[in-house]
Amino acid sequence: MNKRVSSDVVREGECAQPTVCPLSKVRAGTVVCIKQLAASAEMTDRLREMGFCEEQQIKLLSREGNLICLVCNARLGISAQLAETILVTPLPNRLKVA
Repeated sequence: MNKRVSSDVVREGECAQPTVCPLSKVRAGTVVCIKQLAASAEMTDRLREMGFCEEQQIKLLSREGNLICLVCNARLGISAQLAETILVTPLPNRLKVA
């Protein structure tokens, strides 16, 4: 079963809470910290295997069509739909992603 993003987190395509929002709503070039994975259990396990773990810092490189992220010094692409299930908080740009 697919967990949906809580309606109190996203309202009409905008983040209701500026500190936590879906990865799909973040501007390209932003470094973020993953706070929660809200996908199905199988997809959450797969995301963790790929490096999308809670408290992991990643950088969103591009959001044209699919999203390209820098995760553990590897570029990974995920769909915008899957990015909706990854809840993140933006970090200051001076942080580097390992």
